[in-house]
Amino acid sequence: MATELATFAGGCFWCMVEPFDERPGIRNIISGYTGGHTENPTYEEVCSNTTGHVEAVQITFDPEQMPYEELLNTFWQQIDPTDAGGQFNDRGESYQTAIFYHNERQKRLAEESKRELENSGKFLRPIVTPIIPAKPFYKAEEEHQDYYKKQSFHYRLYKKGSGREAFIKEHWTQKPDKTELKKNLTPIQYNVTQENGTETPFANEYWDNEKEGIYVDLISGNVLFSSQDKFDAGCGWPSFTKPVDPYQVEEITDTSHGMIRTEVRSKQADSHLGHVFNDGPKDKGGLRYCMNSAAMQFIPKEEMKEKGYGQYLSIFE
Repeated sequence: MATELATFAGGCFWCMVEPFDERPGIRNIISGYTGGHTENPTYEEVCSNTTGHVEAVQITFDPEQMPYEELLNTFWQQIDPTDAGGQFNDRGESYQTAIFYHNERQKRLAEESKRELENSGKFLRPIVTPIIPAKPFYKAEEEHQDYYKKQSFHYRLYKKGSGREAFIKEHWTQKPDKTELKKNLTPIQYNVTQENGTETPFANEYWDNEKEGIYVDLISGNVLFSSQDKFDAGCGWPSFTKPVDPYQVEEITDTSHGMIRTEVRSKQADSHLGHVFNDGPKDKGGLRYCMNSAAMQFIPKEEMKEKGYGQYLSIFE
């Protein structure tokens, strides 16, 4: 399958790898420098704001599995597009945002997505992120590649301390109207998703579902899990070895009920889904995502294209 390149500048490149990494259709992500006039610049040179370069990520992706439109959506959700002087605590031209397009289709889609964001009313100030032709891209030093994995503790502190994490949560977490949710959800669906409840084991809709298909977030409709990764854990709840798209779930330390556990929530709707444990199949990574049926909707494989999930059919090939 033919792949494409996408290049985005979103401030510190440490924070721009994780949102795209390990998602369906992503083949490679490189942190680097682009947009300037200096050949093969160093990190120190770029940070001096004398090279014209910005910190950026270049993504190799399969557009059949991960459409460019989805990459654009993810990019906007990582940045403050109204800030022309840098991003969050990082100031200067090397931390400015930009979309670098590689062909006319990317340019058109980027401009459309920018207009949609401008018209959404989400931001009171103008959207200043430029859309410009791709320029030579220079790979950054090895210590900056996959920084969120290599230096995970420092990365988390940095992302939180810089103000990026709070900004993303404030502007990109969907806040459903609780009154409307109570009207549209069953009591158990509301209890699980909004009140962190847990449904009864062996007496929920999907614990023994063996059909092929995907499980989507009940409220946002984002894809969460696949039947390809579902297994019988013997616990009475639907269990999976991994999410389809890690970007769509958020894992949070949960100290309720006198235990230390890892809660799993849907990223966009902020709904409680369940918990993840380290007692899953070792040959599949060792994780068990123990979910509540009431937080999800199952889409059978044969209905996926009709319901707008056709890009995920490659899971079953």
